[in-house]
Amino acid sequence: MTTPPPWAAEGGQQTHAIAKNDDVVRARQLARTLAQESKLSLVDQTKFITAASELARNTMVYGGGGELRAGLVRRNGRLGVAAVFDDTGPGIADVDLAMTDGWTSGLGLGLGLSGARRLVDEFLLDTEPGRGTTVTIIKWAR
Repeated sequence: MTTPPPWAAEGGQQTHAIAKNDDVVRARQLARTLAQESKLSLVDQTKFITAASELARNTMVYGGGGELRAGLVRRNGRLGVAAVFDDTGPGIADVDLAMTDGWTSGLGLGLGLSGARRLVDEFLLDTEPGRGTTVTIIKWAR
């Protein structure tokens, strides 16, 4: 199991289901709101929102739906924003392959997981075939 993000006391975390396209839109809106609240630069806000949007879509499409937990985080006096995407789908059989640019198990461009990883400061992938996948991302204010 993954270590939970260091949720900040203010605001705590919010939990939302991801099952349909409207949920992906709501996940993106929540990512935008939290990125602004964490005082990320405009560039870093865009990076976090993009990563969260891609991971929400992956949760719906490849994981069969799941859950998003997101909120502000604090560590060593730093403020940031975190999002945790959980699903109970088929899991990822070959993580190294899945993290390779250009590889896709569907019809996408193959930039989802690897692209999301490049856009954030911390990226943690916990998966097991038949058990599902959890992806945690954090972007820290500079």
